[in-house]
Amino acid sequence: MFSIFRTYFSKDKKLFHALKNLLGFYPNNLAVYKLAFSHRSSAEEHPSGLKMSNERLEYLGDAILGAVVAEMLFRKFPFKEEGFLTEMRSKIVNRENLNKLALKLGIDHYMNGSIDPAAKSRSVYGDAFEALIGAVYIDKGYSVTRSLILHRFIKHHIDVEELELLEHNFKSKLINWGQRERKNVEFELLEEVENGGKRLLRVRVLVNGEELARGEDYSKKRAEQIAAQKVCESIGIS
Repeated sequence: MFSIFRTYFSKDKKLFHALKNLLGFYPNNLAVYKLAFSHRSSAEEHPSGLKMSNERLEYLGDAILGAVVAEMLFRKFPFKEEGFLTEMRSKIVNRENLNKLALKLGIDHYMNGSIDPAAKSRSVYGDAFEALIGAVYIDKGYSVTRSLILHRFIKHHIDVEELELLEHNFKSKLINWGQRERKNVEFELLEEVENGGKRLLRVRVLVNGEELARGEDYSKKRAEQIAAQKVCESIGIS
């Protein structure tokens, strides 16, 4: 209580109340939230040589967000296979969707300092959103973070049913990219495995003869989509 009272009269008063409006609670450790909004292009350098940016919090937030969304989908779709769940999770947490969500929440107004214009064209705000998730986890723990993601962000800003109907054709995106970049993209069936009376198919994606990713599913089409999705995410195809 003393910490909240003291912050109320500090120079961080505006941020303190803005976070209350965004998150639904007052932060205990304001410093970790300020770090979450510090992009590498404007971050100070620690004597150790480490940039005091939000990249470490982004790493943590990405893992927490992925786990919460995976659990939500596991419970929401009890009769769907792994490939469907993986695709749905990607639709929710992919860079494009997180950028849109971050801007909708006004994350851009929280960022500290000037940001390299080149960074703005990538995923800076979506990255900051993940860093914010990491900050909440450090400050409040997993239970509060999980509740925040599910009941304040996803419930009010993401239509899971609509996303279910949205077709992300990663295979087509990857093939089109290959044509533009003059690269040969191939999908190769590696093996078929009997699994519980069903046929599990494993495929891989080759770009100019080099394997970049694998996918597996009971449908060859979905296995190819899973593998293509991994490649698209790894090389930044949106």
